[in-house]
Amino acid sequence: MDKDIGLLVVLMERLEKQRLPRILSLKEKVDKGEALDEMDLDFLEKVMSDAKKAMPLIDRHPEYQELASKLVGLYTEITGKDLQLEKKT
Repeated sequence: MDKDIGLLVVLMERLEKQRLPRILSLKEKVDKGEALDEMDLDFLEKVMSDAKKAMPLIDRHPEYQELASKLVGLYTEITGKDLQLEKKT
């Protein structure tokens, strides 16, 4: 598990500096009633793909499970709102 520490540090730094700001801006976008574009959807798909790959790491470090759950919830909220917006057009 000690070897996981470096990977966890890198993943948390990426989340804080790159992923979370963009995810929150996408949430703001759909909250304003704007549909996501192809680049936005590609980004979300990449984030979820990476999250699935990180699940064994999260399983080994249950202290990160709540954070992972919140991120999945945010993803679900964003994509759900986007789907509703797409149905309206």
